[in-house]
Amino acid sequence: MLAKRIIPCLDVKDGRVVKGINFINITDAGDPVQCAEEYNNLGADEIVFLDITASHEKRDTICDIVAKTAERVFIPLTVGGGVRSVDDMRKILRSGADKVSVNTSALSNPSLISQCADTFGSQCVVLAVDVKRVAPNTYHAFINGGRIDTGIDAISWIEKAERLGAGEILLTSMDRDGTKEGFDLELTKIVCDMCKIPVIASGGCGSLSHFKDVFDIACADAALAASLFHYGELTIAEVKNYLSDFNIPIRRLN
Repeated sequence: MLAKRIIPCLDVKDGRVVKGINFINITDAGDPVQCAEEYNNLGADEIVFLDITASHEKRDTICDIVAKTAERVFIPLTVGGGVRSVDDMRKILRSGADKVSVNTSALSNPSLISQCADTFGSQCVVLAVDVKRVAPNTYHAFINGGRIDTGIDAISWIEKAERLGAGEILLTSMDRDGTKEGFDLELTKIVCDMCKIPVIASGGCGSLSHFKDVFDIACADAALAASLFHYGELTIAEVKNYLSDFNIPIRRLN
């Protein structure tokens, strides 16, 4: 069985790591390069770096920060934000990223997924989906950092993106984002059961048991957390030791 991954997320705005609740009430959480290096040293399996205002501001990802981060990080680095073309993805990969996430532009131009997958391989293409429950059993995909409801059914969109060549899904529950109430297990389970590609669960983690639940109940391949790690409420070592006690496969710390 493949090891479950623990992934810190660096949401970056104006060159700083930030964190909010339900995608609003943003507060500062540190320097992205320093944060990434620390997580690398503390046993993270991967790092996700999201330039959260790039699409809204219609600009490119901050590649200079990505390059500085990649110089100090020796685990897989996924970068997203403002990716509108194959050339944008090429710039980010050349800056040192291992994978690139697409979100807003892919929804308006789904062929971007297949173009990037054909050029760089599906393993480099991560579909990031910001999902909100708008009615019972109804989930919509949101864009521009969660600002705009596309009206598109998120589950159908994820299914289509996998067919187009996405190699991984970064699934963020906007309803749970920053609340520390736990991952949206129902949503995550639906997506994991449907997809043949790995699914990263994101949004709402607030305790050790939440990590266990998202792996045991929802069958996620990886769990992403931000403020929980940024503010020292839990360490990656604590999470991995806890999961190991329940025989959940993880990459051992050196």
